[in-house]
Amino acid sequence: MNYSELKKNKEIQAYYKKGNDILGKMGYTDHSVGHAELVAQAAAHILEYFGYTAHEVELARIAGYIHDIGNAINRSHHAEYGALLANDILKGMDMPLEDRATVVAAVANHDESTGTAVDPVSAALIIADKTDVRRNRVRTKDPVMFDIHDRVNYAVVGQNLHCDKERKTITLNLEIDESICTMYDYFEIFLGRMVMCRRAAEVLGVTFKLKANGQKVL
Repeated sequence: MNYSELKKNKEIQAYYKKGNDILGKMGYTDHSVGHAELVAQAAAHILEYFGYTAHEVELARIAGYIHDIGNAINRSHHAEYGALLANDILKGMDMPLEDRATVVAAVANHDESTGTAVDPVSAALIIADKTDVRRNRVRTKDPVMFDIHDRVNYAVVGQNLHCDKERKTITLNLEIDESICTMYDYFEIFLGRMVMCRRAAEVLGVTFKLKANGQKVL
C-alpha cells in the first residue's frame, strides 16, 4: 500500500468528517482532511530534506495523513484512539507489521499531553502537526465569539516552516498581527507544543527555532 491508496480510503475519510464535526461543536479549530494533508506533506518534506530514505519519507506521509482520526471517538486521548483505529485500517490494507508499528507509534505519540518523539517518523509528524498554525483553521466568523485558540490562529497572517541543512535547524517563521493576539497569548496556548517540537527536532539531530515577526522567540 502507499499514500495514494490511503487517501482513497473511505473509512479514514468518514472518521475525519465525524471527528471534525464533533470538534466543531466543541469550539475547536479545523481538524479536517485538509489539515491531515498539510501535515502529511510537511512531515514527508522534513525527512526528505534531511536525507532520510524514501521509505521513511513515505511512512511519515502516511502517519501525517492518518494522525487525527481518533477525534471521531473522543478528543481526550485522541492520539491513542487514533493509533488503534490506524492499526486496523493499515492491517486491512496489508501494510507490513514493522511499518505498521512505526506508523501506529507515531500516531499514538503526537499529542503533547501524553506523547513524545520516539523515532524520525514520529518526530517529523510532531513538528508538522504542531506548526500548522493559520488563519483559515478558525471556523468562527465573528471575532466577538473568538476564544484564545481562535484569536491565536486568526492572528497568524503568514507562516513558513524552513529547514536548513547547513545550520541543522528547522525554523517556524510566523507573521502575527499583534492587534489580534499578543505573543503572551500565543505562548499561553502553544508553549507546550513548541517544547515538544524542540525535543522532536533533537531526535532528527537538528534544532527547532521559532521566529515571530522576524524576531527570535525560541
